[in-house]
Amino acid sequence: MAIVGCTAANVDKNQTETCCEQDSGVCCRKPVVGAAQPEEYVPLLKGKRVALFSNHTGTVGDKHTVDILRENGVNVVTLFSPEHGFRGTADAGEHVSSSIDGPTGLPIVSLYGSKAQRIPSKEVLDGLDVIVCDIQDVGLRFYTYYCTMIDLMNAAKSAGKEFVVFDRPNPNGMYVDGPILDMKYSSGVGRLPIPVVHGLTLGEIALMANGEGWLQDGSQVPLTVVPVKNYTHQTRYELPVAPSPNLKSMKAIYLYPSMCYFEATPVSLGRGTDRPFEMYGHPAMKKSGYSFTPQSLPGAKEPPQLGKLCYGVDLGGLDNEEIISRGIDLSYLIDAYNQVGLGDKFFRSFFELLIGRGDIRKMIEDGRSADEIKATWADDVAKFKEQRRPYLLYEE
Repeated sequence: MAIVGCTAANVDKNQTETCCEQDSGVCCRKPVVGAAQPEEYVPLLKGKRVALFSNHTGTVGDKHTVDILRENGVNVVTLFSPEHGFRGTADAGEHVSSSIDGPTGLPIVSLYGSKAQRIPSKEVLDGLDVIVCDIQDVGLRFYTYYCTMIDLMNAAKSAGKEFVVFDRPNPNGMYVDGPILDMKYSSGVGRLPIPVVHGLTLGEIALMANGEGWLQDGSQVPLTVVPVKNYTHQTRYELPVAPSPNLKSMKAIYLYPSMCYFEATPVSLGRGTDRPFEMYGHPAMKKSGYSFTPQSLPGAKEPPQLGKLCYGVDLGGLDNEEIISRGIDLSYLIDAYNQVGLGDKFFRSFFELLIGRGDIRKMIEDGRSADEIKATWADDVAKFKEQRRPYLLYEE
């Protein structure tokens, strides 16, 4: 394992950030993502056949990382794409086929689909020397980009290839919350025994997966991380590009840890509106004072409750810092469960894959409060924060 460049964890703090107020945790210097540091990684990649795992978020300003690599003489031979595709336009869960990237002419190997599709073929792996990961994650266990990264790390390990992560900030990296995944619920939306909100960057997840023996057979892949400069876990990082079609705002990204569970219910969370993940509603929630009608839109072609008038709750007025301070808030889900009145037909089995434990559905059905349920995973949070400490690249 190698870490190139400097981070707040391995050099004097004054070399990497300047803070407006002492102990404020607010950095005045802009974070510099790994991809923006070619002086650090080009010497590692020159003369090698490189595959790039990325999508529309792999940019520095208006330039894609694939172009930066090629301009610096790096031989990029293949592109790997995650959920939503390499250019980030496909719906959540939509099948994405392998294709040719129009702007570069490079082959795109889609890694989102069936279990077999998640691992590149031997033919593809034989044609490369190193896999580079540069993609913007949002810091949730059920967000699929890190799952694809773990699959690629396993593929690289098995094929004897190197793995490099160009790190990016985690917009939800300022706290840890939620239960650790019970691995019997391991799936395409949960690949590692980590909490829902893990507080790690992809570089830190890669280091932890390697160090904790979470890759196949407990072995390690040759790993290099290019860290973000001028970043701590308390930095409020505004994403320059929406990471996926329905996370259109920072408020949606901050609400995502509390709202995604509606995906396992008949309740709309605003897909098919201009503010998905900032509202929730259902035709039966008529006591609520807010209403909206989901429509077919790019990135949400067939949203739940399509064309139906939904009554519900608008969360758009919440302050972002208030959302962050609450962490995972199941009160929205509990409210909808009580109003819709479907009883044990409210949840699909997908709920357990998202929340990561088998007992929380019953707690909601039994009338437990959001605070009572949150208390059940407090030990998980404390345990994980200690477990992850050796792998942190940035100050907490």
